[in-house]
Amino acid sequence: MCSVTTGIPLTEDFANGGVSFWYRQIGLPARRPPLPGPRDYDVAIVGGGYTGLWTAYYLKQADPGLRIAILEKEFAGFGASGRNGGWLSAEFAGSRKRHARTRGRQAMIDLQHAMFRSVDEVIAVARDEGIHADIHKGGLLHVATNPAQRRRLRAELAELRGWGYGAADMRLLGRDEQSERVQAAGTLEAAYSPHCARIQPAKLAVGLAAVVARLGVDVYENTTVTELRPRSGAAKATAVTTRGAVTADYVIRATEGFTAGLAGQRRQWLPMNSSMIVTEPLPAEVWKHLGWAGNELVGDQAHAYIYAQRTADDRIAIGGRGVPYRFGSRTDIRGATQPQTVALLWRMLIKLFPAAADARVQHAWCGVLGVPRDWCSTVHLDHASGLGWAGGYVGSGVTTTNLAGRTLRDLVLRRDTELTRLPWVGRQVRQWEPEPLRWAGVQLIYALFRAADRHENERGTTTSVYARLANLISGR
Repeated sequence: MCSVTTGIPLTEDFANGGVSFWYRQIGLPARRPPLPGPRDYDVAIVGGGYTGLWTAYYLKQADPGLRIAILEKEFAGFGASGRNGGWLSAEFAGSRKRHARTRGRQAMIDLQHAMFRSVDEVIAVARDEGIHADIHKGGLLHVATNPAQRRRLRAELAELRGWGYGAADMRLLGRDEQSERVQAAGTLEAAYSPHCARIQPAKLAVGLAAVVARLGVDVYENTTVTELRPRSGAAKATAVTTRGAVTADYVIRATEGFTAGLAGQRRQWLPMNSSMIVTEPLPAEVWKHLGWAGNELVGDQAHAYIYAQRTADDRIAIGGRGVPYRFGSRTDIRGATQPQTVALLWRMLIKLFPAAADARVQHAWCGVLGVPRDWCSTVHLDHASGLGWAGGYVGSGVTTTNLAGRTLRDLVLRRDTELTRLPWVGRQVRQWEPEPLRWAGVQLIYALFRAADRHENERGTTTSVYARLANLISGR
């Protein structure tokens, strides 16, 4: 079977959207009951993704007596937590120099080292709590497929040396070692970092939700929060829902790409769409050509970059940006991917892995992530208002959410720790521009990135001026 619009090979049971392949693989979880009416808690967490789940987990571990509720519009793990590329990576979103301006260079180095440790923290919790999420720590391989990408890869590696990356944290590979790891066509150079693991993201989300519920956290699903209100006089902070108000000493916003749906938050974080496809299981003969025995995560150095994994059942899952943004910060909860995006991802797949050219695509989907105006993640708690938040992960949230959850724990419990002194804590970011400037700006940025990739693939030996202009406009 082939798509009549794109000509790419599809399986007979090909699906586009609805849910991610990760949920198709394990089945959707049974829905928990909604909020039964007005309630009062010590901590109310808005959003049942990784950020909310990790925050509840660590708070309950630290103080089992805390009364904690999670308020989720759909089901726990519905959003990016159950739709992402499965990279449990130590990469951190945003400019290191920008973070360093807050508390100094060493603080940013400390943040990077905290990310290294967070990869192992997630693995350890999953092991200890019996969460089976197909985790394999095979590391991360960045490949450069044209001279401009190679120059950029070397420059980025040199810069990382000044931000806490030692030789063991990331290194260039010789041609023989690169070929032994993964046969990615056209690779001119590759860098490897051990600080990354493959996961099945929905299994992690479902498993973590079950753990926090077992610890005594009230997880309310099918519960839409419409507004967050700060503490006022004797009145506690409040999460206003369609099923009643939830008051708490602290209300934590953990809504990431869906933040724009809250009253007064439309310009806070830009909801950016990212899309994925997954093949049918590939036969052993194909894997003989591809290698990939170490289950490394694979990404390229393009501006409209891709991210890929070899799944536990021997498929290739690959993702990248499709239609990046919809007017008015709208989000598409159906999760369908445009046919042209499916075709683009397919072309990227067979370009990098031509041995898989005969494989058929079984599922396509998309998810939404949150982008702050300066592209830097933040975590914050205001004790005066009782409101806090974490997010703006720009697609690097699988590991960062864990660090955010532990940091919010310390902030709620008023602990002065190494985590609360990290430079992403308490950062204030200006809002995005109003429409139609927001929509026009994002369309221009990604048009420039696509033009930059075309230019570099055809004849560029240095980073394209189009990409430099896009970075300038975006504020990255």
